[in-house]
Order: sequence, then C-alpha cells, then structure tokens
Amino acid sequence: MEHRTKLAAIGPEFSRMICGYWRLMEWDMTPQQLLTFIEQHVELGITTADHADIYGGYQCEAAFGQALRLKPALRQQMQLVSKCGIATKADPKNHIGHYITDREYIIAQAEKSLTNLHTDNLDLLLIHRPDPLMDADDVAEAFTSLHQSGKVKHFGVSNFTPTQFTLLQSRLPFALVTNQVEISPTHQPAILDGTLDQCQQLRIKPMAWSCLGGGSLFKDPQFQALRDELTAVAQEIGAENIEQVVYVWIMRLPSQPLPIIGSGRIERVKSALKALDLDMNRQQWFRIRKAALGYDVP
Repeated sequence: MEHRTKLAAIGPEFSRMICGYWRLMEWDMTPQQLLTFIEQHVELGITTADHADIYGGYQCEAAFGQALRLKPALRQQMQLVSKCGIATKADPKNHIGHYITDREYIIAQAEKSLTNLHTDNLDLLLIHRPDPLMDADDVAEAFTSLHQSGKVKHFGVSNFTPTQFTLLQSRLPFALVTNQVEISPTHQPAILDGTLDQCQQLRIKPMAWSCLGGGSLFKDPQFQALRDELTAVAQEIGAENIEQVVYVWIMRLPSQPLPIIGSGRIERVKSALKALDLDMNRQQWFRIRKAALGYDVP
C-alpha cells in the first residue's frame, strides 16, 4: 500500500498513517528526545503530525515546537495538523469547559498554534468538535481570512455529522478536505451513520482517531471475544499483533481512512506501519465487526 495519499482532490498530500501527539506530555521526553522521535517517524514515511491547541492542557504544541527549533529544516519534510474550538478548564479563564467557534477566536488560536509549533503555516486546521452555537458564516470568515493570509493551507472538521459538515461547506469558497472521526472495532457509529458515506461521496479521506479504543481494546473484559477474533485473523493474514489487524480493518473501509497512531514509542510506530502491507477479505472484516458488536448482520 502507498505510504502517501491525497486527502482530497485539491490536496493536501499526507502520509498514509499519521502520528498523533495528544499524549505528548505523558511521554516525558526532552526536546532532543522528541526531535529524535520526530526524525525517526519521518524517516519511516510518517510525515504527518496531528495536534490540537488543547492537547496536554495547552502544552503539547509548544513542546513539539521546542523540538522543531532544534532542527527547523525538518518542518519542510512534514505536514502539521491542528484543531481548535474547544475551551477547557486547563485555561484558568474558562470556568466551565465549552466550545467556541467565533471568528476572532479561531484566528487567534490558529496564530497561537503557529507560534507554539514554530512554523509559518499549518497544512490543515480543523474545528475540533461541533459547537451548538456555531455560526457557519463566522467560521467561514475565519477560514477564509486564514487562507488568504497564507497561515493555513487547508481546512476540515473533526467529529462533525454529515449535516454539520454540509452546513459549513455551504458557506465556504473552497472545499473542506477531511472529517477526523473516531473509527475502531470498539466504536463503529461513523461507519453506518452517513459520516463515511459522505466522505466517499465527496472523495475526501477521513482521519481516524482512537483506532485502538483508547487502550480499552487490550484490557476491557467486554472485548475479550473481539481480541480472540483479532488474534485468529492475525494468524490468517500474517500480522504480528492485533494492533496491525485493527489498522488493516480500518483501512479496508472504502472511504480510505488515515489512522492516527497515538504512541510515543518508535517500535509501536514501526509495527503499525507494517499494516500497510497487509490485507483482509470481506468475511474476515465482518467477523471482526461481529465480535466487537456481539451480533451478526441483520
């Protein structure tokens, strides 16, 4: 399988799998250790890094930027993704967690991400979650301003329903290029609720987060039958572990999701990458679906 792909007809071109930096602060790396990790996954062909302004209590992007400062030229080999639109209590001025998608806020958060990540532009900016108070015209104005200034090359959304996606798209002069959504055998709503159908319709590739169920895949008693089935399929397709089988299962979807790998251990990243060379047939895919859901197709 190709290690690079275009998210949409207008781009951008991303690595087929993505490194996610949600848990960066838990990895306890020095800037030099982090730089080494970034260099290693870029050398493996995973050139896309997924961030958000709120990750690590608003600290992850700055930590990543510190590492990039040690080797600024590395930025030219990468694609940087960020998200905004959630305001958490990690910021003292937020008395309650809430969503905010006002024009000024989106622009300010994007510019803050640029500073923190030590870069002049983002390859992709996403609205992190649907906001009940979202004014689509306001978001469109923010996106258009950031695009015209050259600060953000492409735009998308995350966790949006098809109708929410369509609403925002109706206000924009350019195409949204992705919807980043949760896709896993342990969490399958996007597969049948129209989200991935819309991606196919528009010929855009979704980004898949929490592919391993946030770790519940490995330890939750309710997923024992799923683990057993994944182990059986692993033996059949030549996979080294059940993680690889999950990534193959996700990439088997016709919308061609790009899995986000959330580990800071390069050996796990290398292992995940081997899923690109594996495949499974239709019956194996449905066996995994059944084991996860606990019932057969109607």
